Amino acid sequence: MEHFRTRATDPITSFEAADSIQPTADKHYELILWCLGHFGPLGKDGIASKIGLIGYQIGKRLTELERMDLIMLTGNIVKSQSGRSEREWKIKPKQMPLI
Repeated sequence: MEHFRTRATDPITSFEAADSIQPTADKHYELILWCLGHFGPLGKDGIASKIGLIGYQIGKRLTELERMDLIMLTGNIVKSQSGRSEREWKIKPKQMPLI
């Protein structure tokens, strides 16, 4: 299994922890992708408010989804719930094969 949450130099316990969180992370991925598909581009706090998770949980998953090539930054900055600036994310368009 590919580990987005660990480094090669981390102890085995870090790899075990990464493996144990995978079912939860998979559910988070599904919720985040649904949210971005349904509501359009949002920041992490915007996503969190719509799907009932906290910003920290969303932030961890956004980087992982970007590494999976499923989402991307829009280049826009939006305000978080606390009024700070945060990056805006959207679903990455897929190139369909030509017939």
